[in-house]
Amino acid sequence: MAASSSFSELPLVAVCQVTSTPDKEQNFKTCAELIREAARLGACLAFLPEAFDFIARDPEETRRLSEPLSGNLLEEYTQLARECGLWLSLGGFHERGQDWEQTQKIYNCHVILNNMGSVVATYRKTHLCDVEIPGQGPMRESNSTIPGPSLESPISTPAGKIGLAICYDMRFPELSLALVQAGAEILTYPSAFGSVTGPAHWEVLLRARAIETQCYVVAAAQCGRHHEKRASYGHSMVVDPWGTVVARCSEGPGLCLARIDLNYLQQLRKQLPVFQHRRPDLYGNLGHPLS
Repeated sequence: MAASSSFSELPLVAVCQVTSTPDKEQNFKTCAELIREAARLGACLAFLPEAFDFIARDPEETRRLSEPLSGNLLEEYTQLARECGLWLSLGGFHERGQDWEQTQKIYNCHVILNNMGSVVATYRKTHLCDVEIPGQGPMRESNSTIPGPSLESPISTPAGKIGLAICYDMRFPELSLALVQAGAEILTYPSAFGSVTGPAHWEVLLRARAIETQCYVVAAAQCGRHHEKRASYGHSMVVDPWGTVVARCSEGPGLCLARIDLNYLQQLRKQLPVFQHRRPDLYGNLGHPLS
């Protein structure tokens, strides 16, 4: 389906793809270069993947490298957002929460900074990835991480209203349905998808979430080998509300750009009004609207 607005007038977003390691300083340098490039290219918002801050070798290293939101690393990103005049989606920060002293576990926290560097939204990952996939190795996120207690209402940005999620959350359509019923126009799934599940499920899940919610879907991803114990699939992308992949990163670290056309989104929702046709009397209200 054709987009409706003059292409050059539409908000431009940048999707960053990186290979995080346990070296937090080098990770920041890599992300900062991509963010500055996004600003130079005219983007209004840049998306970073899950674990943009670091990917550790084990739960002990994860706990040791983690920081509170008031720590030095987020302050560096605050200054970067201000310097570039750019909104930032920090897709999965290893956060020491207020209960750190009691639990010694962290939250996987998606942080939105505005172009003044202020934190305007936080979402703590609610579905933790505790899985055993043959050929990919076991994943036990709950060994070091506490699940978030709630969803975050969509946040207004220069690109549209963004609904926050993280990686494994994409496997739960109830979450995306709740976000779209709360007003989301863009769903974002910053991720570190595995090398086995990636080829099988990554694109099809993202396109499914876009089609069923009639939202743009933005998925910034980790790629390549992080250390001897872990590698990620990559293939960062943007999907439009029709389910078309409109931007995709090439292999390796880098970025891709996409225009967000909210007039096209509204036109599509009028032409195919699926939310008016839902039958909660038959199957309940999947994805209860947020209060």
